Amino acid sequence: MLHHPLLYASKIATQSTLFPPVSSAGNSAGRSSFAGNSSARDVRSLRFMKQASGSKSNNELGVFSETMDRARHRTTTVYGGRAQEGVLEEETSKVIESRPSWKVFPGQAFPLGVSEVDNCMNFAIFSQHATAVTLCLVLPERGSIDALDGGMIEMVLDPDLNKTGDIWHICIEDLPRSNVLYGYRIDGPGDRGKGHRFDSSIVLVDPYAKLVEGRRYFGDISLKLSKFLGTYDFDSLPFDWGENYKLPNISEKDLVIYEMNVRAFTSDESSGLDSNIRGSYLGVIEKIPHLLELGINAVELLPVFEFDELEFQRFPNPRDHMINTWGYSTINFFAPMSRYASAGGGSVNASREFKQMVKALHSAGIEVILDVVYNHTNEADDAFPYTTSFRGIDNKVYYMMDNNGQLLNFSGCGNTLNCNHPVVMELILDSLRHWVTEYHVDGFRFDLASVLCRGIDGSPINAPPLIRAIAKDAVLSRCKIIAEPWDCGGLYLVGSFPNWDRWAEWNGKYRDDVRKFIKGDSGVKGSFATRVAGSSDLYRVNNRWPYHSINFVIAHDGFTLRDLVSYNFKHNKANGEGGKDGSNDNFSWNCGFEGETDDASIRALRSRQMKNFHLALMISQGTPMMLMGDEYGHTRYGNNNSYGHDTAINNFLWDQLDARKSDHFRFFSKVIKYRHAHEVFSRENFLNTNDITWHEDNWENPDSKFLAFTLHDRSGGDIYVAFNSHDYFVKVLLPTPPKKRNWFRVADTNLKSPDDFVLDGVPSVGNTYNIAPYSSILLEAKF
Repeated sequence: MLHHPLLYASKIATQSTLFPPVSSAGNSAGRSSFAGNSSARDVRSLRFMKQASGSKSNNELGVFSETMDRARHRTTTVYGGRAQEGVLEEETSKVIESRPSWKVFPGQAFPLGVSEVDNCMNFAIFSQHATAVTLCLVLPERGSIDALDGGMIEMVLDPDLNKTGDIWHICIEDLPRSNVLYGYRIDGPGDRGKGHRFDSSIVLVDPYAKLVEGRRYFGDISLKLSKFLGTYDFDSLPFDWGENYKLPNISEKDLVIYEMNVRAFTSDESSGLDSNIRGSYLGVIEKIPHLLELGINAVELLPVFEFDELEFQRFPNPRDHMINTWGYSTINFFAPMSRYASAGGGSVNASREFKQMVKALHSAGIEVILDVVYNHTNEADDAFPYTTSFRGIDNKVYYMMDNNGQLLNFSGCGNTLNCNHPVVMELILDSLRHWVTEYHVDGFRFDLASVLCRGIDGSPINAPPLIRAIAKDAVLSRCKIIAEPWDCGGLYLVGSFPNWDRWAEWNGKYRDDVRKFIKGDSGVKGSFATRVAGSSDLYRVNNRWPYHSINFVIAHDGFTLRDLVSYNFKHNKANGEGGKDGSNDNFSWNCGFEGETDDASIRALRSRQMKNFHLALMISQGTPMMLMGDEYGHTRYGNNNSYGHDTAINNFLWDQLDARKSDHFRFFSKVIKYRHAHEVFSRENFLNTNDITWHEDNWENPDSKFLAFTLHDRSGGDIYVAFNSHDYFVKVLLPTPPKKRNWFRVADTNLKSPDDFVLDGVPSVGNTYNIAPYSSILLEAKF
């Protein structure tokens, strides 16, 4: 694979005009300040010499001259009169030869991005408010064939020839079909009060770039100032999905989702994988047997769109020691994260290996759901802007602004994508379709999806066009679509997210009510029962069903399962956010001691509580989702970090958490497989009186922390479940089992492994059962 020196050499990347450093917060003009001389030193560049006469002969449209910048500084005001656009004055310049002698044509407006038209590469980009657009190209290294050596070619687009409506375009014949880096310089009005943030000194990533190149190795501090450019690949053969390949097409009601981070899953050396594939898409493939043994049938991948994990290290700040391990900071919505490729393989390999991962997961019967972030981008705010794409292309279109041209912030990340603007909406839809058609993913979980329910001024709208379009789109019709139904502006839509009968939701009320009951809070038994029964109070409306509730106790955002039973408070001092990150309302309980302890009784209680949470999750109506590491009770020592910038947070330690040695893994796996084997836990319809019997006459007592019920199987194999959140034993009289059957004990979280869960059940339970404090049981009626 050929490398481009300007992209990888950090010294050049800091000082050249191709990659200026981060903008100064105090620069009122919104322009990036340069480090040292603003001219491109030691960089030979080709400039397109546009004919002032307007002649359009083939020769004049296709001839380039190579020039060398020697003295004059490049400024951001080279775009003077229209006749001079594309002519950069040089104090000393000479024509070496007219090579390469490409033919250049006006091109076409669609499709956006880069497309191949006969022997031409067509480039098209939208910018409504731009006054000047320059295409920047970096060719592959060619040694002695020519003298480019990664130098930049700049081609100024003529608005009379290369613009249709608000789309700028150009077509270049005989440009290499792969390994070309490209971006745009864009200029426009400087009126910040009207929302503009143009800066033609920065080379911007095409929003429709299907591949993005940056540094090759994740977290390579030596290249922390490396920038990002689009690229393309029309040379590789189409990916071979195989003759017998098919999509899993798992019913929503039968899903068991495993939320995981691609890199963290195998990045630790204890994974036992070769160092070249640890933390990569290929690493996930190697661990598919682990996923199958656990019993899950869908993975929900934390963001895999291209992002800059070293974004906080661009300038001094309290968090400049951290690495973003989660990816909620999107640079581009089409390109897979290139540093998840094996062995620093780059964007083309990342694309291919992502497909290999999807193909392997599908072959194992596991669906792939992507956690997607369309509510904001990496470009932050005006105080510390990180201009890489949208901000410099057309800030006023891509982001929500107030009447004074200031960014609105409903994402908590400094900017909010203008999702229901027609252009941005089409971008999002095109992105989603791309991941379905090109990469065969099975669904999407939309981060802070309430942002997608806001109009261009930020106000909530009842029938958001984007939400409807996603629900009705033909390409997306086979996909699972899941909303995180809240945002950082207070728009909480759990149970009321506009759904068109298709959208499922992360059920935040399930999480809170289950946490509170299991830890022994008073007055929540009724709420707990409602959540376990499928949250009909939230979802029994229109044509919504129990599986539209994505039930979870733990997710990436907040305490892990081990944290939930080990800490009453956050202890995330190392992340530099002063404890302000993440939720303060974790409804956690440390079981009597804050943090790690050697006290055997506390450790035993914590173990029971983790099993109680998991059992509750897996016997609840709806779609269960668990977090990577939950099956081990993996801890990150109370670090409730909403953006996961501490690399220690998501390290998945295989040697300490070996599946063969972990009692928790065994318990979690058995419970999941038991759920799969018993349809009473995954009804398609909401429960009625024939489906469930509540063994309860104490609903109104706030001090009652015991709940028992029987789920009735149509074949007579009833299942009895009881949760005791009191700090004392509760002896219960068991209901009479169906005719000719007896109760078999399947689960008792108070027992040690392997007795805590016996798949076939243990007979001779009797008529009563003494349920231990903070424990739960599951009995099955069997012959």
